[in-house]
Amino acid sequence: MVTLGDDDFDPLLTGFALITGGSRGIGAATARLLARQGWNVCVSYRVAQQAADEVVAACRAAGRQALAVRADVSCEADVTELFGQADELGTLRALVNNAGMVAPTARVDEMDARRVEQMMAVNVVGPFLCAREAVRRMSTRHGGSGGAIVNVSSAAARLGSAGEYVDYAASKGAVDTMTIGLAQEVAAEGIRVNAVRPGFIETDIHASAVQPDRLERVRPSIPMQRTGRPDEIAEAIAWLCSDAASYVTGALVDACGAR
Repeated sequence: MVTLGDDDFDPLLTGFALITGGSRGIGAATARLLARQGWNVCVSYRVAQQAADEVVAACRAAGRQALAVRADVSCEADVTELFGQADELGTLRALVNNAGMVAPTARVDEMDARRVEQMMAVNVVGPFLCAREAVRRMSTRHGGSGGAIVNVSSAAARLGSAGEYVDYAASKGAVDTMTIGLAQEVAAEGIRVNAVRPGFIETDIHASAVQPDRLERVRPSIPMQRTGRPDEIAEAIAWLCSDAASYVTGALVDACGAR
């Protein structure tokens, strides 16, 4: 059983994890894994209700309480409503900031303001708003009993993604900086904040960038000579949520096959 915080905490009884963008890919794999480890789970989704419902069904099949809530994390009202509904599950002990977007590949000199603004709204503003709500519930400063925030960043934050999506890489660089700063800000308030930086993972995000063959093309550039699976990233996230990582905060964990 995974525990987080004090020795008496039992996620089976009182704690839940909220995973944004939990209907598919890394978010869905994380929700299923945490449920198997004893967490009640709330997943947010923006459009894929059927997929989110399937994740909830899998979590309930593991014997846990689970809930799916539609929310656009770039919308402050949606985020407030998301956390309000999630509170029905008990005490928030973990937030996984996973929701994100990528746009079709383009050079910077081909981008317009709307594209960059939308990228930053979803990938930067969203995690900030969700972290705000989590801190208000977890921080001992606000009467909480601690918890963990895990931000899903990307290896693109340090690689830059030149010629493809520098705006996406920049948004993830902002997530890295937020992770470090927030970790220092709330370290004495019982909250740990870390980030996982996946590399090329077998999800449909590449198709949304109009590059369905991208994983095949980049595989030779990965030192491990293979792409990653969502469940492998979920394992890293679950560890950071757990008491096994009780002295880990402000860390940026690369999960990218050494690329």
